[in-house]
Order: sequence, then structure tokens, then C-alpha cells
Amino acid sequence: MLHRLATNEVATADLTTQIKLFADGASLDDFTRLHQTGQVAGFTTNPTLMRRAGVSDYEAFAKDLLARIPDAPISFEVFSDEFDDMARQARKIAQWGANVYVKVPITNTRRESSLPMVRKLADEGVKVNVTAILTLEQVAATVDALSANVPAVISVFAGRIADTGLDPMPIMRAAVAMAARKPQAEVLWASVREVLNVYQARDCGCHIVTSTPDVLKKLAMAGKDLADLSQETVAMFHEDARAAGFQL
Repeated sequence: MLHRLATNEVATADLTTQIKLFADGASLDDFTRLHQTGQVAGFTTNPTLMRRAGVSDYEAFAKDLLARIPDAPISFEVFSDEFDDMARQARKIAQWGANVYVKVPITNTRRESSLPMVRKLADEGVKVNVTAILTLEQVAATVDALSANVPAVISVFAGRIADTGLDPMPIMRAAVAMAARKPQAEVLWASVREVLNVYQARDCGCHIVTSTPDVLKKLAMAGKDLADLSQETVAMFHEDARAAGFQL
């Protein structure tokens, strides 16, 4: 048993040297725990996740999180739909800490490109995380808008691409190749659905993969012997049937 645990831990440790794991969510407790244990290298959130978590004061939540985690990248997203106000929000968020990235959606709700604004922000030195990207055309335009001298993240929603029935891996490989034009830009595989996606992101050359804490917990299964996992599954079924008091 100890050998199997050690094998799983080595497999997870090897993976984290090949790709950065970021946690995606809006739980102060989860983020604090993951930071303290060193399980992840950074964090991302968005208005949808914050609303689901019951966050009512955006700025208070963000500053509380930054007080707990002042030394790892954290992405906070703007939420205005008007570009002038979006830029104002972005500049304000960027001032909260040196580790802050500002998430900017690739378009507003009217499908108007946010990239002219992204270009201005990047030229000002704002570290942007361009998000909700799903096409290579969007990737190419984003790379063009970024500054060569300012760190940035290109978040491609590979999980959502897969949800449409398309294989995201060719798209992600192409995105990584495109991003090489801007050495400070990192490609992030977003919308992880399962542990396999973490390995797929690594194999595509992605720099970052962001995942919910629930999926991150499953990384403990990395390298696990499948025969052992089969036996554990059978034992789980047996124990649940016994605990339920089923009779035939």
C-alpha cells in the first residue's frame, strides 16, 4: 500500500514539473489550503464562480484572497460589458497586487472584440488573461494584441470545445505554436472535466491548466494500478449495499 501511494505521489510530482496547475473557483478556504500545501502554482476565478460561491462584495473578496495569497498568480475578471468601463475596472484590479492578472473576455456580449482594449492595457503594462477563447482565429488575434514584454495568459476553453464533439488537442497545439511569437505569453487549458485533460494539456505543450479543486483531488489517482482500482471499486459497491441494508 505504501509503495502504491508513493508511486501515485511521484506521478503527480512529475506532472507538476511539466505543466503549471492552477485552481479555478471562488472558495477562500479551498484556495488557502491549496496554496499552503503547495498543490498548485496559481489561481483563477470569474464572476460566475464567485456568484455560485455566494460572494456579494467583489472587491472585498479579492482583497481578502490576495492577503492570504500574495505570492502566486491570481486572475480576477472584469464584468462590465462596455469597453471604457471594462478598461477602468481592469486598471483598478491590476493595482491590487503584483501577482494579479486581469481576465478580459475575448468579446463583449454583442460579439464586439475586446482586443483593441487589450492591446492598450498590455502596452500600459497590465498583465492580462484573455479568456473565453474557443477558436484559433481568436488565439491569433490575441497573440497579435499582446505586448512582447508583459506577461499574459491566453485562456482557451478546451473543455467547452470538447463538449461540442470536437477534439481540442489539435487546436491547443496550434495555439501553443502561435503564442510562441510572444515569449511572455502562456497558453492555459481551461474548463477541465477530468484528470485526463491535465495530461492532454501537458502533451499539447500548454503552459498552464486550470481546474476545480474537485478534479485536483483526483490527481491522487495518477499512476494508480488499474487492477487495484477495480478491486477498490468493487469494495465500494459492496460496502454501500451493506450500509443501505439491501436484501433480496
